[in-house]
Amino acid sequence: MSPALLFSFVVAYFVILLIVAWYTGRNSNNESFFIGNRNSNWMLVAFGMIGTSLSGVTFVSVPGAVGRDAFTYFQITLGYLIGYLTIAYVLIPLFYRLQLTSIYNYLNTRFGKASYKTGASFFILSRTLGATARLFLVVRILQETILQNFGVPFIVTTLIILVMILVYTYEGGVKTIVYTDTLQTTCMLAGLIICVGYILHTMDFSFGESITAMRERGLTRIFETDPNSKLFFVKQIVAGAFITITMTGLDQEMMQKNISVTTMKDSQKNVVSLGFIMLVVIGLFLFLGGLLHLYGAQVGVTASGDKLFPELALHHMPPVISVIFIIALISALFPSADGAMTALTSSFCIDILGIQRRPDWDAAKQKKVRQRVHLTMAFVFLLFVLVFEWIDNQSMIGVILKIAAYTYGPLLGLFTFGIFSKRIVNDKLVPVICVIAPLLCLVVDNNQELLFGKFQIGLELLVINGFFTYIGLLLISRRADSKA
Repeated sequence: MSPALLFSFVVAYFVILLIVAWYTGRNSNNESFFIGNRNSNWMLVAFGMIGTSLSGVTFVSVPGAVGRDAFTYFQITLGYLIGYLTIAYVLIPLFYRLQLTSIYNYLNTRFGKASYKTGASFFILSRTLGATARLFLVVRILQETILQNFGVPFIVTTLIILVMILVYTYEGGVKTIVYTDTLQTTCMLAGLIICVGYILHTMDFSFGESITAMRERGLTRIFETDPNSKLFFVKQIVAGAFITITMTGLDQEMMQKNISVTTMKDSQKNVVSLGFIMLVVIGLFLFLGGLLHLYGAQVGVTASGDKLFPELALHHMPPVISVIFIIALISALFPSADGAMTALTSSFCIDILGIQRRPDWDAAKQKKVRQRVHLTMAFVFLLFVLVFEWIDNQSMIGVILKIAAYTYGPLLGLFTFGIFSKRIVNDKLVPVICVIAPLLCLVVDNNQELLFGKFQIGLELLVINGFFTYIGLLLISRRADSKA
């Protein structure tokens, strides 16, 4: 299919998003932008969060990694379920009880202003790095498959995507995203199912026959039983649980959608439902990955990793599948990018600028500041996408999870200490502890063989980071009933 025709489908899809954004963003205000007026439908939020949780990285990287790691990623998904249950019954009751707009206000209540600013700053850093890494992967695919054929530079492709996101989130924020994410998740899952069905039909496989063929090539292994391996199932399940607790439960982007739901009970339904749905959806992505490797071997494709799925869908499948792939890929991109940009704008306005604590700023002034911050975030996204282009890693899911281990660890330590300890910390020293902990993790990570021999640390570095933060907070704290 010609790049021009593919691009026309992208434009048509974007027009649909604009119509939804216009309809849902009418008469919106800051409350609509930040938390959707707290009246979002929990079923829409749960369904839309599938797309936000997965992103374009999952759509491309998870199937592509099957050739290297088989189905072991499912171990992490089992941990995800544990994490979602923890969020539903530990964090959500806390956030609803305090009626938070930003979840990092909890740190202000529990520890003080420095801790509050530190938590918000680590979220901004974490989400900026993670969202731009996801954005880079999809922009790169769109650049290589469509826009480079028109002589459009990579930086212009990135600008086009960011302008698209800005246009439909500029007014409505969370109120709009709840609905656009629902549309986009539908398109993404439809694309996933259609691609699976096409390959099964083309290769004349039943489900059972395809599993047998994958098993013969060693692609169906789920559990790694070697304790020294980074993929050891205990490590992966524990890491998966904490990744979810931090990247969803302690993440303003994800939780602003949950706390936009009318009641706590409905918000809990949302999170628990999401946990079980993710098991099915990730399982389907892994199954697709196995099929792609079988199909790729049959047609003689040597591409691997993140490049396998795009290569097969765009050059070795019928034009209609190419269109479905592009639409599904964009549908996977936008929920992670639009939500991140909105959440970062919200966090910077509320947590760093203190927009709700400025009585001298009327509603018009607050809106103007919010819109300027929104534009600034788009520019920051552009800069980081260009950095990732320079790095050009072939498996972005590994990059994102590694980033999370370093940047979400301090948030894990802060919230854990706040919830499970009654001790009072020296608030001024909290930023120091939250910087030292990731640096200690870097030392541990770079000296694994010296420290542990054959034992390898993988994603559980996040837990170690949180532990270092917790111990640091313990050292700068005192008992609640003791004098300062």
